[in-house]
Amino acid sequence: MADREVQRYSHGELAIVVDVSDLERSAEFWSQVLGYDRAGGASATYLSLIPGDGRGCEVLLQRTDDRKAGKNRLHLDLRTPDLSAEVSRVRALGATQVTEEPIVEFGWVWHVLADPDGNEFCVLQPPVR
Repeated sequence: MADREVQRYSHGELAIVVDVSDLERSAEFWSQVLGYDRAGGASATYLSLIPGDGRGCEVLLQRTDDRKAGKNRLHLDLRTPDLSAEVSRVRALGATQVTEEPIVEFGWVWHVLADPDGNEFCVLQPPVR
């Protein structure tokens, strides 16, 4: 694994925290989806995932017994040049497709999916330039 270069914001470091019910299952899912590696050992509550090249935003998985209720107010967007292939890939890893038909807006085309805990995320194809 490369030296760690954290994702900064103007007053410190940025990390994305995802609430999950099963750390191991979620770590396996998100590390495969994002191509991230586990960083250090897991505790009973937290497990950190970082980009394999060491550069970028940490994804911190946080175990909770709370059930997800309603739509996420914050979610990840996975932007890809091949929507169909990426949706198929993440579904094969355990994601559930939420939208039957792709959503199209301002040239962007996307599907909403959910991780094994029901957390929504989007797979998007940018407009053709």
